[in-house]
Amino acid sequence: MKRGTIVLLVVLGVIAILVLGVISGYNKLVDLETEVDAKWAQVENVLQRRADLIPNLVETVKGYASHEHEIFTEIANARGRLLGARTPEEQIEANQGLDSAIGRLLAISENYPALKADGSFIRLQDELASTENKIATERMRYNEAVRDWNRTIKQFPTVLLASLFGKEARAYFEASEGARDVPQVSF
Repeated sequence: MKRGTIVLLVVLGVIAILVLGVISGYNKLVDLETEVDAKWAQVENVLQRRADLIPNLVETVKGYASHEHEIFTEIANARGRLLGARTPEEQIEANQGLDSAIGRLLAISENYPALKADGSFIRLQDELASTENKIATERMRYNEAVRDWNRTIKQFPTVLLASLFGKEARAYFEASEGARDVPQVSF
């Protein structure tokens, strides 16, 4: 073979390796981004489940605590903000407001012994507790997917591909304000 042919084949081989590397890196980014989106969709799923349970819980409590109008309005507004939120950041913020409102609603139930013994209320409270556990699990899974995504787009040489294709870091689902405070329980 001629020297020019060998050089051309080597150059084509290097270009082919680079192209395959870019394709492989891009496909990895697509896989990770799809995983983050799927995990977020599951978070939305369990948030929607909670939003669907809340009207039933509120109606049950209303029967016992009809004069607690302020908390019912707050819950309705928080639920509306959650259902109207479009971005993950908006949903995270709206969820924090809903967490606070639900906490106040459950605190009100402590003032009504008959309500605490009501079968419907107990079932709804159990469903809500189960849903809260599911939300915590899905938040954790989402944050793990975000961690993998963020780490990958910051590593070399993937950082070059990520910036080339406009891929950006995602936000973690963080605990709401006051979540670190120890709850006060009194009997």
